[in-house]
Amino acid sequence: MLSGTKTEISTFKGHERALRADRIGTAGLLLSVLAASAPLMVVAGVMPTAYAVMGIVGQPLLFVILGVVMALFSVGYAEMSRHVHNAGAFYAYIARGLGGTVGAGASFVALAAYSTLQVGIYGIFGFEVSGLLERHLDITVSWWIIALFGVVLIGVLGALKIDLNVKVLGVLLLIECVLIIVFDIAFAADPGAQGLSLHAFNPESLTGAGLGTALCFCIAGFVGFEQAPVYAEETSSPQTVVSRVMFLAVGFVAVFFALSSWLIGVAAGPSEVVGAAREAGPGLIFGLNEARLGGTFTDLLHVFFVTGIFASMLSFHNVVARYAFAMGREGLLPAAVGRTSKSSGAPALGSLLQSVIALLVVVAFAVNDDKPAGDPTAPVLQLFTWMGNVGAVGVIVLMATASAAVIAFFVRRGAARAQAGRLLCSGLAGIALLVVLGYALADFDILVDAGSGSALGWLLPGIIAAAAVVGIAHGLVLRATKPEVYARIGLGNEAFQLEKAAVSEPKVPSV
Repeated sequence: MLSGTKTEISTFKGHERALRADRIGTAGLLLSVLAASAPLMVVAGVMPTAYAVMGIVGQPLLFVILGVVMALFSVGYAEMSRHVHNAGAFYAYIARGLGGTVGAGASFVALAAYSTLQVGIYGIFGFEVSGLLERHLDITVSWWIIALFGVVLIGVLGALKIDLNVKVLGVLLLIECVLIIVFDIAFAADPGAQGLSLHAFNPESLTGAGLGTALCFCIAGFVGFEQAPVYAEETSSPQTVVSRVMFLAVGFVAVFFALSSWLIGVAAGPSEVVGAAREAGPGLIFGLNEARLGGTFTDLLHVFFVTGIFASMLSFHNVVARYAFAMGREGLLPAAVGRTSKSSGAPALGSLLQSVIALLVVVAFAVNDDKPAGDPTAPVLQLFTWMGNVGAVGVIVLMATASAAVIAFFVRRGAARAQAGRLLCSGLAGIALLVVLGYALADFDILVDAGSGSALGWLLPGIIAAAAVVGIAHGLVLRATKPEVYARIGLGNEAFQLEKAAVSEPKVPSV
């Protein structure tokens, strides 16, 4: 290498195991993580469901409360992102704070959680597209055919350059947000019989047996902002961009969703919204819109509801591919998975792995679907609901563990006093997340609409527990048999930089 040039990894192995830098700036990263939260899917799908199933009128207040919890979590998480740049984000932070064995367990939990979240979305995507084709073109296509087409298309996009993906996600997200703002304004301009009531922000509106489960539904709306560090290696300035994006995303989601859920209640009427949601289901938003903005706007809303779902699938797919890449690079998965494409710099094999998982799961649900065309049981009530809630539980587990890891990381570095405020925030966030997790596990049968005492209540969250056990066992085996591989867990590309430095050091002759 010529003198004066920038030092970089010069080995083929090193190049393959580094994601391309300077691909994403602040705007691109913000659009990517917000796309995962699928604003229109949350507003049109999650919010009416939470009103109907839980009967909690104070849903807007829940988004505010959870926004505070997520902001507290982000304080320590963002500071950690300044010290650790790794596509394995959650598990890398946990490994650096709590050790390689716990980090290995977290890596498999992350892979399982984000995979189930991503795969579950294919169900509602297939169902909604199938319904649109039936209503507007009089074409009957099974949901699983559409879902499999989505698997192929997402797989192709996932193997391309991340900056191209960002453009696709950005356009779709901006359209979604504009549509939501339009009907929010329409709801505010033409409220229900009780006018612009602020009753939903009264703490008394949170009373009811469904409070804990409603918390779980609402926290799903925030899933996505925590993905920002996954792209740290591909950003132009990870020390500042990642933390900035996390706070912007949390603030946006909390305000945007609290406002939208409040205006849904305003449009239907605070005393009527629960009953209306139970009667109309996910069609509540579309019905409220048609009465105010007409059929054409409502049809447009249906179309971009689908594109928003697609954007969410792509965003989660990219995250899973990068987790798989990071695990392959560090020896937690086969080494081939930890290599990038020469042409795009994307984790192509990680992308392929997620596509194969999605293909197998969609086929499994399709084979067991004995309902007539247009029935939502298999694609929505099972694939989407079951997988989505499993993934949400996994993310809550990761966030709570990461909160503890942040504290351990800075205490071990002797920076506890300097970081006292951030560590306090992490501790408070961790406690709050454990409370939410307790509610989620206790009411999981309600979350997946299974009968009381159903085996699904423990089998489905057992996926996350099984992933943790497998990961921890794998970490222990690596520590005993391959200590040099075990030592790399959480280091990412830093491990190869250290290897290079060790090789270049002059050897001291033995005496």
